[in-house]
Amino acid sequence: MQLNGLIFTLPKEIKLLIGAFIIVLSIGFFTGLLFVGETSSTNPNGIEEQYLGNEDDENATVMRFKKSDQEMLTLVHNHILSMAIIFFMVGLLVAITKLNNKLKIFLIVEPFVSVVLTFGGLYLLWKGMLWMKYIVMFSGILMTLTYSLSVLIVFKQLFQKR
Repeated sequence: MQLNGLIFTLPKEIKLLIGAFIIVLSIGFFTGLLFVGETSSTNPNGIEEQYLGNEDDENATVMRFKKSDQEMLTLVHNHILSMAIIFFMVGLLVAITKLNNKLKIFLIVEPFVSVVLTFGGLYLLWKGMLWMKYIVMFSGILMTLTYSLSVLIVFKQLFQKR
């Protein structure tokens, strides 16, 4: 079965369904990024503080405490499962676009690597591997860029005449 470019041959109803899905999914995805920004997790020290707390910092404007075992396991579990489903669905859509095969494979596989590095990295950071905050930041940025590029490609090709 030839998948490359299959998106152009889909019926209008399926294209509208995919378009609506991509829009709503992206609202959810980018709202999550707004939350990350609000918790000051957009820099390496903010990431560390969010999960390890800042009780020792007398100048802290917002007091944060180290996450409990249950909080960390819930966060890692929920994010890995939900993002695996998100990137599986987006990967299926990328698979039917017309793209260079190497780029397509990168866009399909990379988010799964970033999910493991980001949320596994948060867990390892919480366990005391402080340098993981840089891995978490890099993989989170790469995951966001890959997601954004993937949905832009799908959306563009969805309504493009062949």
